Amino acid sequence: MAEEIKKTTAEAPSSGAEEVVVSDVPVAEKSTATVVEKEPPQPESELEKVEKLAPEEVVEGEKEKGEACGEDKVAESVSFKEESNKVDDLVDPEKKALEEFKLLIQEALAKREFTAPPPPPAVTAKEKEQPKEEEARPEEKKQESKTEEKAVEEPPKTEEKTEIAEAPRADVPSLPQPATEPVKEEVVDKKLEEKVTPPPAAAEPSAVEKVEQKAEAVEEEIKETIVHEVTNPAPPPCEEPAATPADDQKPKEEEEKAPLSPEEVSLWGISLLADERSDVVLLKFLRARDFKVKEAFSMLKNVVAWRKEFKIDDLLEEEGIGEGLEKVVYIHGVDREGHPVCYNAFGEFQDKELYNNTFADSEKRTKFLRWYIQFLEKNVKNLDFSPDGTCTFVQITDLKNSPGLILFKKELRQATNQALQLLQDNYPEFVAKQVFVNVPWWYVAYNRMISPFLTQRTKSKFVFAGPTKTAETLFKYIAPEQVPIQYGGLSKEGDQEFTIADPATEEIIKPTFKHTIELPITEACTLVWEVRVAGWDVSYGAEFVPNAEGGYTWIVSKPRKIAATDEQAIFCSFKIGEPGKVVLTFDNQTSKKKKLLYRSKTKPGQ
Repeated sequence: MAEEIKKTTAEAPSSGAEEVVVSDVPVAEKSTATVVEKEPPQPESELEKVEKLAPEEVVEGEKEKGEACGEDKVAESVSFKEESNKVDDLVDPEKKALEEFKLLIQEALAKREFTAPPPPPAVTAKEKEQPKEEEARPEEKKQESKTEEKAVEEPPKTEEKTEIAEAPRADVPSLPQPATEPVKEEVVDKKLEEKVTPPPAAAEPSAVEKVEQKAEAVEEEIKETIVHEVTNPAPPPCEEPAATPADDQKPKEEEEKAPLSPEEVSLWGISLLADERSDVVLLKFLRARDFKVKEAFSMLKNVVAWRKEFKIDDLLEEEGIGEGLEKVVYIHGVDREGHPVCYNAFGEFQDKELYNNTFADSEKRTKFLRWYIQFLEKNVKNLDFSPDGTCTFVQITDLKNSPGLILFKKELRQATNQALQLLQDNYPEFVAKQVFVNVPWWYVAYNRMISPFLTQRTKSKFVFAGPTKTAETLFKYIAPEQVPIQYGGLSKEGDQEFTIADPATEEIIKPTFKHTIELPITEACTLVWEVRVAGWDVSYGAEFVPNAEGGYTWIVSKPRKIAATDEQAIFCSFKIGEPGKVVLTFDNQTSKKKKLLYRSKTKPGQ
């Protein structure tokens, strides 16, 4: 374990520790000691830095983080403020980049670059085979030309044989020759030349004509072959008659020359270049690529292609691909700025049956990814992409009960990395804030391992909170009534008295201090209230004090100490028949300040 921590710490850049907000992340002393024993001279690790930082200083670490970001600096405060999606609010370079981006998209739509090429795969295969056939034909031509040369040369050889055969026939005794006249050698030579060199028809007309006819026939066949193969090359093999290829190609050429209607491409139900909502979508791609137009355009084309390949439209219609995962990933409430909040509870995978059904093999992991994309697509379509609307989420990742660094399941890690890559490549700028809660000591090191998969802008939105700071950190971004009860809030399933629409009041209980809250009553009614102290470890009591002089004080709830292990919300109701007030008392005897949440309402008395 220590060696793995050392590797991840050594590989991570020193500036990386200042890129995130970390709150109360516990550090294991044994692992740190092991690292020190093996490498004493090594500079202090990231975990040691986290241990040394005071909680308040680390939570408010935006100043150090801003200095570390340099050119990629992204403004961030405790309450993350997103950039405006209004075109008028953009600076001039951003406006120019948006206009260039829209021009590139307009040209691509006009040329239909977002769709597949018109020719079907079968035609493309033939076109690929044609060059091979044409390449093979020159070799055939060479062989045929060689055959032609040989054939052309062969007839003279036949003639030579004929000459040799006909020469002795001049001396044949059967030929008439005068016996008395003396024959000179010169005269004989001339006669031989006359008999040999002139056309063979003089000697044996029928035999010579046959030879010449054969030679001419061979030459004609060779010429016909050459004319067929060379002077008038055949077109690529096609099913149409050879007599009308030009006539058939004219309509095709005219169709190609005719202007094509621009294609329509939409993302998340919004057509590109349609209206101001499409500007919001395009700004996501530009911001994901630091307003580099060509890179943003390339990303857009890749996203369109991926969605077709992944068959997003068909995926939305699939059912039953995420059974049992409703408690792992779910949407619950909104943050203080109206962003939907998505919770990821990896601790649910401690259930071995659920884990095996989700990650046992590659097919199941693929099914999990498809379910996750389906879940995301359904919720993205519920976003408001208008310039004044909300078009991002807040992600809460709960690491409670997650396996340790060494015991971390390989299959879960693979699926998580794949999901991160898919989200970053195909869902740009859909996360306004990423908060990790119940962070164990090893996760900071693990985050260094997955950081190469993430952009600088994405990492700048990260916030880490240890178990004791989970509720406090969440309340910075999400109102308590919107936070599920298991994370220190007041929202719970099946609650009939209070809902997320009923706001809660937040107060601080000072160390070693007795804090009181008064809930006034003006008429006979039933008063209901709900209280919760983050981390509790305080004493709580409630009583009713009437306004009438000499009235009796009613003990509603006897003072009792509530331990941190019993952390929960307390719900009470009290029927009152006269005006007065309910006084809630919280006695904090610890040396730490406490976060108090409460809300109340009255119901008419019967």
